[in-house]
Amino acid sequence: MAPLTEESEGQWDWRIGLITVPALMGFGWLSGWLSNSGYGNDWFDALAKPEFMPPGWAFGFVWPILYAMLGIALALIIAEPRTRRRRQALILFYAQLALNYAWTPIFFAGHDIQLAFITILVMIVVAASTAGQFWRIRPLAGALMLPYLAWLCFAAVLNSAIDRLNPGAGTSLLG
Repeated sequence: MAPLTEESEGQWDWRIGLITVPALMGFGWLSGWLSNSGYGNDWFDALAKPEFMPPGWAFGFVWPILYAMLGIALALIIAEPRTRRRRQALILFYAQLALNYAWTPIFFAGHDIQLAFITILVMIVVAASTAGQFWRIRPLAGALMLPYLAWLCFAAVLNSAIDRLNPGAGTSLLG
């Protein structure tokens, strides 16, 4: 990849996206695969689900799109000049992404419905902060995070409903 010059700083460089999009998708897939996430997980299949629970295929359809949008948003910010605000935005992005990748093993492998709910609430706050910082740097990058934020809010409602419908079904990972 050619180094950024003054003329090219802040411009979209699709080559960065060729790294960030597959990386985010791959790590998301890996987190799910290692955790035996979704339908087909005996523990999850046995749980009562709310009526508004989407079919399993919906998750396999939505998440790659969301990860692609996040990867493009990340690439847009990486292409920006190095500033303190950019650095802070990237730290927030990676923090919310770590929470995202942690949620799946907490819920599906650890069976800790309540810790997963706390994790997703923190993730929403950090992702919203990230989107705000991205918006200030490059509005398109912030806008690309909005569908993800909406999905996280929906996932938090699902997580809460599953917890409410299945008292005692989870195991606390915290002791």
